Amino acid sequence: MGNIRRSRGYAFEHGLVERFNELGDWKARRLGGSSTGLPDIVAVNNEKSVLLTIEAKSGTSDILYVPQDQIERCIVVREMFGAYSERHIVFAFKFMSKKRFRRKNKTVYEQRKLIEYYKVADELVGANPLPIVKCTYDGRTFAMHGSKTVALALPDLPMPFRNGRKK
Repeated sequence: MGNIRRSRGYAFEHGLVERFNELGDWKARRLGGSSTGLPDIVAVNNEKSVLLTIEAKSGTSDILYVPQDQIERCIVVREMFGAYSERHIVFAFKFMSKKRFRRKNKTVYEQRKLIEYYKVADELVGANPLPIVKCTYDGRTFAMHGSKTVALALPDLPMPFRNGRKK
């Protein structure tokens, strides 16, 4: 199961990088994520002086999470590149078209609409402690601190690419 999740995550990251790089004025690279202590993706538009540090999450459940250490590494890279006039932390969430759940001790899949959300998480800079961020299939986001969960209204980021998969 771990290899399936890892390959699904890699495919989502790779696809995002390709979509940015096809635009011409954007350059993006997959950085290797948790094994390197860096964000999953960094994308820049040097003409417009825009830097995006991106954590990408994909899955078959109704909830996806971004842990504190992954938020922290996005903040660190964002702060390193102060020369960019516009710098954002972006959480990219992809809810797969097959929803996985357990029924009578068996794993079952159900078809649903594939949805992607791109959320700007700049408001987390300076938060102490950082929360775990949770995104639901309907696009709502929450901050989790221990047993306490509160709504977190992260704004959507209109991505520069269009391809029918973005909601």
